[in-house]
Amino acid sequence: MSESTATTNPPLMPSAAGAENKAPIPPAAEVPIDEILPVNPRLFSENRWEEYFERLRAEDPVHFNETEMAGRFWSLTRYEDIKHVDTTWTDFSSAHGITLGFPIGTELPEGALKVSTFIAMDPPTHDVQRKTVTGVVAPSNLTNLEPLIRQRTQQVLDSLPIDEPFDWVDTVSIELTTMMLATLFDFPFEDRRKLTRWSDITFAIPQPGGIIESMEQRRDELMECLEYFMRLKAERLENPGDDLVSMLAHGAETKDMPPMEYLGNLLLLIVGGNDTTRNTMSGSIYALNQFPEQYAKLKVQPELIPNMVAEVIRWQTPLAYMRRTANRDCTIGGKSILAGDQLLMWYASGNRDTSVFENADAFDILRRNARQHLSFGFGIHRCMGNRLAELQLRVLWEEILARFENIEVLEEPTRTLSSFVKGYTSMPVRVTRK
Repeated sequence: MSESTATTNPPLMPSAAGAENKAPIPPAAEVPIDEILPVNPRLFSENRWEEYFERLRAEDPVHFNETEMAGRFWSLTRYEDIKHVDTTWTDFSSAHGITLGFPIGTELPEGALKVSTFIAMDPPTHDVQRKTVTGVVAPSNLTNLEPLIRQRTQQVLDSLPIDEPFDWVDTVSIELTTMMLATLFDFPFEDRRKLTRWSDITFAIPQPGGIIESMEQRRDELMECLEYFMRLKAERLENPGDDLVSMLAHGAETKDMPPMEYLGNLLLLIVGGNDTTRNTMSGSIYALNQFPEQYAKLKVQPELIPNMVAEVIRWQTPLAYMRRTANRDCTIGGKSILAGDQLLMWYASGNRDTSVFENADAFDILRRNARQHLSFGFGIHRCMGNRLAELQLRVLWEEILARFENIEVLEEPTRTLSSFVKGYTSMPVRVTRK
């Protein structure tokens, strides 16, 4: 059990001190290369990450850090190294967690909450648990879902204020993804914003005035999440449906899972279905405002929407990294990796690798290899909801172009204080009709 146990607390704790330090972040060129700490969440909340990872790719693509809380970890910043580790699960395990954590064998601090999830497992357990829930995003089910996705998208867009400022993140991105998530879980619709809350607190850094103020608060709220879903599980045992809760309740490999494993898999599905899509929805608005010539091109050629969707998933990269743990001593990029070392596969950096993506920092809706992005991962852990995310984004932009002349970002958005979830907390916009 311990090998497949993750915790909702370690991911960002090693860099939480960096979040409290309000000193200006220096230019990357002024920081000694061995002092760069890629997991500093302020690099992402202040949108300074690109210059730091550009330097790492150029000078130290397999970058070592060691901290008191996290122990030894390596940051992989080039595309090919990331893809190699991601596709070689026999050498690089997920069973010790998918986010930066404490060294193996370290006792977790008081208030930490241990949960298990199939993404933090290796075959064969990973495969059978994942298979239990993949039917909800099977192609046939997506075909059935598309009319509902389109109807809800139309309703949300038609309700937007015209020529008046509003927050795109809350009004559109969160609303659309939370409605979709409630449908997949057959979750009471009137309580759907609870899903947003549970998603937000899963990887939030505890700090005064923050999303959560302590690990104990996170633990208590996530136990409320477990209690809620235990009630839903009991209902679906009596009256099963085609939803995720029913699939977990009746699946041969998941029906008897311990409560904390049930919670872990629920949080995986909640974060995977909420944070990633909602931040890419917001990212698409931001990207097209940063590159207005691409917005103009899309208006003239709406048939480019599918490729634009792939490009924004690359450009945004809603989850900045995933972790693996070395099963044995090995060498990557000339660096000696020890068994037990953590490896952070920085998808956000690999997606800006100019050896794969020409002019990689640019947002280009005509990019020929946009679909080669790393954002969904590779190998056995490739995101199972990738087609659903693409569908939601495609429908959103089809409906945007059908009714709006422009969506203008009014000021720089505020971003998530996280080096794992790469997203937005608010984005003031104004829309104008055709």
